[in-house]
Parts: sequence; structure tokens; C-alpha cells
Amino acid sequence: MTMTFTPCETWHFDTPHIGRRVLFYDRVHSTNTLGASLALSDDANGLVLLADEQSAGRGQYGRVWQSRPGSSLLMSVVLHPPPELRRPVILTAWAAVSVAEAILALTSVQARIKWPNDLLIRGKKVCGILIEQSSTPSNLTTVVGIGLNLSQTQEEFAEANLPDATSLGIVCGRSIDTRTAGEVVIRQLDSEYARLIAGERVAVEADWKWRIGLLGRQVIIEHHGGETTTGRLREMSFDGLEIENSDGFVHVIAPESILHIRQQA
Repeated sequence: MTMTFTPCETWHFDTPHIGRRVLFYDRVHSTNTLGASLALSDDANGLVLLADEQSAGRGQYGRVWQSRPGSSLLMSVVLHPPPELRRPVILTAWAAVSVAEAILALTSVQARIKWPNDLLIRGKKVCGILIEQSSTPSNLTTVVGIGLNLSQTQEEFAEANLPDATSLGIVCGRSIDTRTAGEVVIRQLDSEYARLIAGERVAVEADWKWRIGLLGRQVIIEHHGGETTTGRLREMSFDGLEIENSDGFVHVIAPESILHIRQQA
């Protein structure tokens, strides 16, 4: 049986691409699942869904995403991106850079990107991003899920056995409500998406690799197939990561083949 959810609020922002219509729900199974079900409507492109609580939220690789009602920004964006922007690496970078800039605006603190889709503050996870795509007869639908910790306490994370998690409230020492955080994130997502649409991919790419922060360092790359590559990360772009081994040979690795990157001890 299909569950029907009714938004308790509808917001509208004066943005050209994302957030012209924002549906806010008290409780849903998953904003990403709901976004996929609404993706075929005529006005779905740029639609944003927010929820106070999710009963079946999920993260990367099927992990469960749970949080106290009202303690996180639980958001999904429905997009029909043009062909040149449909690659998950580009969309994940766009979302991660946008949320990082929003965090900076909200807290004056910089966040780093942990490959491929987490944001860290002082080494602790504050946000996860999940890109899900499905083909339709006329388009490729993308749903971008964002879970940003807002008001959880250190005690809550300890009780949930999440010692490596943090929230914006912990970081800046003050409360940030869902509406405030949502508006800042939505406007930043729209601004960065406008850059991509305008062909300014290199600008987003530069912010992405700066926030990953591993250029010039010795790294270990874990591939989806289980293999590993080690060497110096000489350059990185959406088209490939250049890894120089000890013999001076340079490998170019497609981002889609990479599971994790970490600095070599």
C-alpha cells in the first residue's frame, strides 16, 4: 500500500532553480523516497522536501539515518539536470560545497569534505549526502538527500554510540532552527547550481578539491572492487584523480571507481 503524506507548510523562495517550492512535513518515511515519488510531476524540477522526522531515513550503502525530531535538517532536492551535470561525482560535489558554504554562513566555521559524501567539522561528521538517480521515459531524475545535524548534544551522540558525530549547535554553541538552516542551505544550493548551469564547472570543482584537502599528500585509494592504489595525489578533477607512485608513474583514476580516499599515515 502506498503511503500518502501531506505537507504541513509550503514555502516559496525567490530562487531561479532550487526552492521555488518547498514542502515541509512533520513526519515521512524518507524524504528521498518521497522525492522520487513526486519526481514525475510537471513542476518537480528544483522541488525541495523537508521533514521534521523520518521513520526510515537512509544514508550511503543502505545505512540507517535516524535523529530526534527537529534536531536535524532532513532535506531532499528533486532535479532533472542537463546531461552534462548528471554524473554523481558532480552532483555530490555541488551539494557538499553548497552545504559547506551554508555551514560557514551559519557558524563561521569551515567544514571539510570526506570522500565521497560526508562533511566533517574538526574531524567529526556533521552532514551526510545521498544521491539517488532513476531513469524515466523522458529524463533522468536525481534526488539529492541531505542530513545536517543541527541541535544534537554530545550526550545524545554518546548514547547513540556515535562518538565521531557533531552538530552545528555543538560547534557554535547556539541553537539553529530548521527554517533558518533550511533557507541558508537552499539559497546556497541554488547559487552553486546556477554556476554549474552557467558552465562554471571549474569554479565548483576548485571549491570541492580544496575542501577535500588532500592535494599533494600521500593517499590510499580504495576502489569499489576491493583494490587499493597508493601514491601522491597530484591533481584531481571531476574527470579523474592523478596519483603519482614511487616510480614517478601517474595513474588517472575515474572518480566513480573510488570508494574511499584517506591520507597515508
